[in-house]
Amino acid sequence: MKNLALATVLSFVGITAFANVETPELENNNAMEIVQGDFEEISVSDLPSAVTGAVESDYPTATISKAYKNDQDQYKLDLTLEDGTTGTVYADAEGNWIDM
Repeated sequence: MKNLALATVLSFVGITAFANVETPELENNNAMEIVQGDFEEISVSDLPSAVTGAVESDYPTATISKAYKNDQDQYKLDLTLEDGTTGTVYADAEGNWIDM
């Protein structure tokens, strides 16, 4: 009978221990800009100097193969690295990178 009482108490303690676990709250401190609108192709020479400067600074071996702009003054850039790798990055008019 003692074993049954002890097993019941241990079971109750085990169940309540799991019930009291606090769920951690997610922290959302990172601001993220959302790229909106349709992009229209523009000439690479029409890019703001802040955007081309950001590419030269952060991707020194890259060339801009195509450039696009939307109505929010956000830019989509197709980059090609020296080794032939290609990729797409997004920037605002001030040369800040936009996360997708």
